[in-house]
Amino acid sequence: MGMEQEKAEVLKGTLDMLILKVVAIGPLHGYAISQRLQQISKDFFQVPEGSLYPALHRLEDRGWLQAKWQETETGRDAKFYSLTRAGRKQLSIEMQNWQRLSEAVALILKTAE
Repeated sequence: MGMEQEKAEVLKGTLDMLILKVVAIGPLHGYAISQRLQQISKDFFQVPEGSLYPALHRLEDRGWLQAKWQETETGRDAKFYSLTRAGRKQLSIEMQNWQRLSEAVALILKTAE
């Protein structure tokens, strides 16, 4: 498995949580969410539109994000996503689950030699 394919697999399992975390900072439009994920991860995550927008719609359908049309800094209209109360709760749950998972993996990596 190549590095790009490995990144895609990691992204599949964590994209919702990562989007919720980035949007928790403040409302962003889709392109800005993608750019922020890439920037914060030091180019590790480069989220293609074909993954990002279905995820944003899924999170909106679940009531974890809300969207409203606003003008961007370049003068174009775009959908800006913000976290709902339910989204904030879900983010907390997902972060706790991720913490437990990463601790369990770390334990196995330390002892399974």
